[in-house]
Amino acid sequence: MASKAQSRLLVERSIERGIAAAKNEPRHSARSVTFNLTESPLGWLFTRGFVTQRQFDAGERLRWDWERAHLAPRVTMAWDSAPVARGRGGAIPDPDPSGAQLDARHRFDAAIAAAGPGLADILWLVVCAGDGMRDAETALGWPARAGKLVLSFALDRVADFYRVP
Repeated sequence: MASKAQSRLLVERSIERGIAAAKNEPRHSARSVTFNLTESPLGWLFTRGFVTQRQFDAGERLRWDWERAHLAPRVTMAWDSAPVARGRGGAIPDPDPSGAQLDARHRFDAAIAAAGPGLADILWLVVCAGDGMRDAETALGWPARAGKLVLSFALDRVADFYRVP
């Protein structure tokens, strides 16, 4: 039997239901994934009660759109075949992004715009880039412990944008 602390850190969600899956769904679904909530800085804040369930779901939705839009920098070598050049100008341009990727990019940009210019930085650093709160506060030149309050404001605005109940 798992301990109470361990069950608080591990969550199983159905793949079919997506990000906002409920906690009370069957544990042995045909398609489910178990993940550690403390894997991300936002999850760490959630497990310790610094952000609400609504704020956590909004942050996960923002991160999901960021990842779906492929906005993260490439960190590995591209092993694709070398593109064929059309003349002396160089290689052909990158392929067109898919419709889902474009939709995710538009949702991400709109959510960041809904958060506001002063709150977008902390959202991106903590939710998308995965920086810890101390690193984000240092990067932004903020005093210690100011980031949690500002992040909660930003997550509330993003939750309103995504209409998280």
